[in-house]
Amino acid sequence: MAAEKSGDVRTAYLEGHSIAVLARDHRVSRGAIRTAVADLLPDHAAAEESAPAPELPVTLDMPGKVADYLRTTDLEPAERAALDQGTTVRRGQGYTLRVSAVPAVHHQFLARCQPLDGGQGLPAVPAQRKARREYENRVGALTPQP
Repeated sequence: MAAEKSGDVRTAYLEGHSIAVLARDHRVSRGAIRTAVADLLPDHAAAEESAPAPELPVTLDMPGKVADYLRTTDLEPAERAALDQGTTVRRGQGYTLRVSAVPAVHHQFLARCQPLDGGQGLPAVPAQRKARREYENRVGALTPQP
């Protein structure tokens, strides 16, 4: 890569452009871009390693009975937004809501739907209990609870 292009690549990389985008824009390989920015800020990479990695959204299928219950509860704005942006997938007589959210929100959803197990003076409905268990299994497969 030419020296004049290298300066542009470094500036764009610092502005947040991805390596793949820079490679396409400059019509070079991703390896060439990585080489151009590798010596850019060696302490910058160390600072990123010490910072906690942001949680990435995870898409899970939430049984419709759980989603219906959560819609009737008082949710935080982030939880309400994740639930509202879910995609409905028809499943036989019922449906599944495909929800994309960070694992912490999925854990909050799971905690909020505990009454479906029949606790707190509410009658236990077997279908709701099963739906909550299915969602619990999916959330439990993500990562250990924070």
